[in-house]
Amino acid sequence: MNNELTQKDIERMEQEIEYRKLVVRKEALEDVKSARAHGDLSENFEYHAAKKFKNQNESRIRYLEKMIKTAVIVSDESAEDEVGLNNTVEVYFEEDKVTEKYKLVTTVRGNSLEGLISTESPLGKALLGHKAGDRVYVEVNAGYGYYVVVRSIENTIDDGTDKLRSF
Repeated sequence: MNNELTQKDIERMEQEIEYRKLVVRKEALEDVKSARAHGDLSENFEYHAAKKFKNQNESRIRYLEKMIKTAVIVSDESAEDEVGLNNTVEVYFEEDKVTEKYKLVTTVRGNSLEGLISTESPLGKALLGHKAGDRVYVEVNAGYGYYVVVRSIENTIDDGTDKLRSF
């Protein structure tokens, strides 16, 4: 599994685990207990919903713990003029004649709908280490790729506002 995570990603995951164990777990157990008291469990929707929520919470805790255990810690520091982790990059797509901005993040924070792309995605991998003005080939698979031009690089600080992706 060996995901590349920053130290801040690990800290956020540990905080979520703690919250889920101390707060959400307690609430989920109370919901199950309360729903069980309503009688016949075979037709008790509240009971089944409460059990499902409890199991989802436990599954998320196990997932986060496994991510931390198998993580490879990477630095979020990069040269001032190079694309790196947590940088916002303005990219021109030659094929579509469109310019878009993306922030490069680790896998657990990637969300393309919010302009956050993973450094493990084809575009993220291709952009890492390049400078403004560079024309970069993005290989999607062995038979297809496209060219982009790095227009600008904005060094941004990981302020913790990007959410961890939930699975």
